[in-house]
This record gives sequence, C-alpha cells and structure tokens, in this order.
Amino acid sequence: MSHHHNHNQQATLANLIIAMIINGIIVFFEMAFGIIIGSMALISDAVHNLSDIAAMSFTYWAEKISRRPANERKTYGYLKIEFIAAFVNSLVLSVVIAFVFWESIQRLMTPADIPGKTMFWVAVVAFTGNGAATLLLKKISGQNFNIKSAWLHSLQDALFSLGVIIGALMITVFGWRFIDPLISIFICMFIAVEIFRIIRHTVNALLDAVPADVNFNEVKNDLLALPSVAEVNDLHIWQTGTRQKLLSAHLISVDDSPNHEEIIQAVQEMLMRKYGINHTTIQLLPSSAEVSHCHHCN
Repeated sequence: MSHHHNHNQQATLANLIIAMIINGIIVFFEMAFGIIIGSMALISDAVHNLSDIAAMSFTYWAEKISRRPANERKTYGYLKIEFIAAFVNSLVLSVVIAFVFWESIQRLMTPADIPGKTMFWVAVVAFTGNGAATLLLKKISGQNFNIKSAWLHSLQDALFSLGVIIGALMITVFGWRFIDPLISIFICMFIAVEIFRIIRHTVNALLDAVPADVNFNEVKNDLLALPSVAEVNDLHIWQTGTRQKLLSAHLISVDDSPNHEEIIQAVQEMLMRKYGINHTTIQLLPSSAEVSHCHHCN
C-alpha cells in the first residue's frame, strides 16, 4: 500500500514537471513571436501561461514541502507554505498584468499592423502544447484540490489560446486589427479576477479564517443537533493546507457523566463526513460545568 502511494506521488511530481516544461516552451515561443510581430494578444497569453507555470511550481513545491514532518517549532508542519507562495506570486503577477493591460489600451487607440497568419500558427502551436499539458494534469487532478487547481489553470490556458486563434482568423479574413489588443484586454481582465480570488483565499487562510466551503453556523448547528451535545463554545475552524481542515471547540454534554469517547467519535465522524474536517480538538465538559471563566469563548 505504501509502495503504491509513493508511486502515485512520484507520478504526480513527474506529470507536474512535464507540464511545466511544456508551458515554459510555450511562454518563450509566444513571447518571442508576440514581440516580433507586435501582438499583445500573444504576449498576454504568454503571461497567462507564465502564471500557470507559477501555479504548477507552487503545486509542486507544496507537494514536496507538505511531506515534511511537524517538529517542536512547527507543530502544524509546513502546509501553509503554499498560501504564502501563492500570495507573493499573485502580487508580482498583478504588476505584470497591469503593464500588459496599459500597453493594450494604447494599442487599441492606435492598432498595429499584425500579420494574422503568423499569429494564427503561433497560437495553434500554443493550443497544441496547452492541450497536451491539460490532458497530462487531468490524469492526476483527482488526487487533491491543489493539483485540480493546476489542471484548471492549464485548461484556461488552452481556452485562451483558442481565443487567440479566433482573433488571428478575424485579422486575416476581415482585417480587424483592433481585435488583437481587445483580446489582450479581455485576457488581462480575466486573469485579474483570478488573481483577486487567489489573494482573497490566501489572505483568509493566513488569517486562519473559516474555509470558504465551510459554513460556521451550519457546523455549530450540526454539533448542537447531536443527541449528547447541549452547548457549543469557543468554536474555531481553519485550515493549514488545502488537504487539512481543523476544528477546536468546547462542548457541554447533556449528562453529568458523559461517555467522552462515544461523543467525540460521533463528532469527528460527522465533521469528516459532512465538511471534510480531518483534525479536531474537542474539550468535553459535563452538564454541570460552567464556562464563565472562558473569556475568549465565542
């Protein structure tokens, strides 16, 4: 079983490396030809590919770092590294996107003469490479949310390359030169929305906020719905990584002499089954207990 798990991990890392290499070649190819022929659509698509390389790199890094064991200094391990890295990368990428967007606005006012055929064939090559990388990541996308997000980034790249192909055809057939910077602007806007989502998610994670897919009040109500639980205090829900959600709480039992093991097991099973919360710290108190001393209870 352990050998099979290690084999899957190695296959995951290998697929990520190959996908990053493919995207690296596409970035160089699109950026070079985009600068040569003056196509902002190709340049912005190359930047989008660059963001995907960063996303895959963080996925790869997170997969490697997250395996390091916890120690006396880092009792939760290294899982939050992925949030820190994603946050820093998003800030850097925001500056790049702002530059490409501004340049595209200038080009929209004075459209450049873009050779549509060259733009078309470059986009076809990029679409082929992005398609291959997407299929490669699709095979491992079911392992965890981190890898699935990398696959979605690659899928978006393939779709954007398809958009550049359509733009190149419009330039070639109709001579619509304005379509090139217009496509670039739409791509920049889309990437900006994605960057905002990543920053919001990482900031919330670093602040130990409740995970986006977990409703605090629903969890509290579900805990109160358990037959043996009379009161819930000091409830906290957070995550240290995409695969680890944590919860701590003070629970007051309906009995003076509760069956601690039975109640805690029921709590853990419900939280794992319904919310994917896989790390819990529960303090169970009898019905006669008072929590007036708990000044930080929420």
